[in-house]
Amino acid sequence: MIKSFLNNQHTKQTLYLAWPLIITQVGHIVTGMVDTIFLGKIGPAEQAACILSNNLYVLLLVFCIGVSYATTPLVTDAHQNNDLIKKASLFKNSIVLNLTVATLCFIILFLSSGVLKHMQQPVEVAELAIPFFDVLIFSIIPVSLFFVCKQYCEGMANTRMALIISVVGNLINIILNYVLIYGKFGFPELGYLGSAWASFIARAFMGISFFVFIFKSPLTKEINSVYKQVKINWAELKDLARIGLNSGAQFTFEVAAFAIAGLMAGTFGKEQIDAHGIALSIAAFTYMFASGISSAATIRIGVYKAQQNWLEIKNAGFTALKLVFVVMGFFGLVFLLLSSVLPMGFSNEVRIIELASKLLVIAAMFQLFDGIQVTAIGALRGLEDVKFPTVVALVGYWLIALPLAYFLAFTLKMETIGIWIALLVALIFVAIALFWRFNFLVKKNLA
Repeated sequence: MIKSFLNNQHTKQTLYLAWPLIITQVGHIVTGMVDTIFLGKIGPAEQAACILSNNLYVLLLVFCIGVSYATTPLVTDAHQNNDLIKKASLFKNSIVLNLTVATLCFIILFLSSGVLKHMQQPVEVAELAIPFFDVLIFSIIPVSLFFVCKQYCEGMANTRMALIISVVGNLINIILNYVLIYGKFGFPELGYLGSAWASFIARAFMGISFFVFIFKSPLTKEINSVYKQVKINWAELKDLARIGLNSGAQFTFEVAAFAIAGLMAGTFGKEQIDAHGIALSIAAFTYMFASGISSAATIRIGVYKAQQNWLEIKNAGFTALKLVFVVMGFFGLVFLLLSSVLPMGFSNEVRIIELASKLLVIAAMFQLFDGIQVTAIGALRGLEDVKFPTVVALVGYWLIALPLAYFLAFTLKMETIGIWIALLVALIFVAIALFWRFNFLVKKNLA
């Protein structure tokens, strides 16, 4: 049965698109994981400061990333119609929209560093987090530029350019972490702040080089001939914003719930911040496999939507959902079997490792649901159906997860374990609701 599924043409095409996307997505998580690992060797306070800084930074970062996701389905439609002018215009307008949003988010973050002092976190951690955060936030603009380029290429089913740049960027980040933290090869010894500078430099390289690559690569330089002709126009900005702002809100509702969960964990001490951050880093790593499959579903369903071929939309969507079920089911088993081993790569502290291993058992339970919900979102994005998923995300993460997390953590005294149980409940709800929505739309249009 598994063999016939893997030999299915839809499965092969999904995997062909997905594997470069998976490596690219994993690359962005690896950037944060590398920082966490390096800082874990310095000390738990420095590691906790990195995690706390990222909890606040990522709230607006994922909103910017979500806004860029509007580019893919619209470019796919233009590409299917061989409309070069439209593709170039979408690319230019997407850059304008996304860099504007990223700049506004940067200003908000720049004015927000003092908030870290008032989040009921350990004083030592908050003091270390502020200068780290002040460097980290500069990454938001180049990351947004990278994702606009990435989503543009994905709209033409080109998933390999982002892969190459992502791999090189992560190698730069690893090298710079070592060089800048410890002051090697004549560079200044910046200590834990060296990790923040390493991430910024690596991400700046990725964003700028990808933008240049778009105009130089034989695969995409076709827009050179018309790029200067196309204008910034309200109609396309409106289309991009309609999809992008909803996608950004979906991402933000989910990530904000996890970030606030991290702040709740922080009230129980720096060991619980570290354990939460470590378990979340590992879970985020496997989530990127599902995210890659989700992006492949967006591309394939976008193609069939342009053709109004609902039978193939059904086949492409359910193939992606079956594939993510297999992949995330495997990772769930890995988490169960290695829950006490995986955290050892991030910390030497026994208490942190023990708590992180318990959290990974809960993470094992939500692997399937996390995979299904993100893949269903990708399928719905390919259909340009964005409002329903936004409402589901709001209800699941803000009306279910956060109140339940507070109740279990503080009222029932379950602390961080209770917080993660609440996140599991929310993911189950969101996965079921989004799966129902995709299935409903398919049945309605086939009928």
